[in-house]
Amino acid sequence: MPSLEVELDRARALDVGTLADAIESIGFECTRCGGCCKAVETGDGVEDHTATVFPDEVARLQTAGTPAETEGGDDASASEAAYDWRDVARPMPYGLDGGTGETFEWALQTDDCGDCVFYEETDGSGACTVHPDRPLICRTYPFSVGSLAADGGANEASGAAADDQQPAGRTEPMGSVVDREGVVRAHECEGLGRDISRTDAEELARTLKDRAVRELEEAIAVRDSYEPVDSEGTVVHDSEGQKRPDGMSLDGTGTTDTDR
Repeated sequence: MPSLEVELDRARALDVGTLADAIESIGFECTRCGGCCKAVETGDGVEDHTATVFPDEVARLQTAGTPAETEGGDDASASEAAYDWRDVARPMPYGLDGGTGETFEWALQTDDCGDCVFYEETDGSGACTVHPDRPLICRTYPFSVGSLAADGGANEASGAAADDQQPAGRTEPMGSVVDREGVVRAHECEGLGRDISRTDAEELARTLKDRAVRELEEAIAVRDSYEPVDSEGTVVHDSEGQKRPDGMSLDGTGTTDTDR
């Protein structure tokens, strides 16, 4: 199997026009149903909304809506945060035993109903309260880039065996794959199959490529910085090191680099 570095090169070589063609072929228009932001009812009960988020995205969301995020914010306000780390993110639950153990990603925080903590619904129409600062996974849903590990290069990696794999750098938590076009995968969403303009398709394609690159960059950084730890509770290994659930490093020195 190709190394993560090879997959990263393939992600960087993805052609935005080809991705846009695939998105146009599948079709999409957001209906604001909130399906990608809410808990999911399963045969075993309710499964919390689970969407992965990069550490620098958590840091940005901590200041979402503050004067630092608006034009004219002064230096004092730039250091203020509207949200604590735990208000924004939680350790990715997959792989944890009873909520404790080691995990390798962060997930957006949820409310008591299991919905994304930033989701609001009025008269059946959903809205994101931090829309300008939403993470890449939210900006690109219901699309993702499939595995780039197959032979043939970035724009030829296709077929069920390759497309059914998860990207090496990121868990794909929201919705099973229901359609695919080349390396572009479409996940469950009632907005699929609707007309999308070329301009919107190209913008979405550029963001989708950015996300594919970031996923692999994060995976490589996690791999390179990983160190086994002997610590009780939960430890999250991300691209910035080993952290506690509150975002602080295990030695208690700092959280994320907000200038990254």
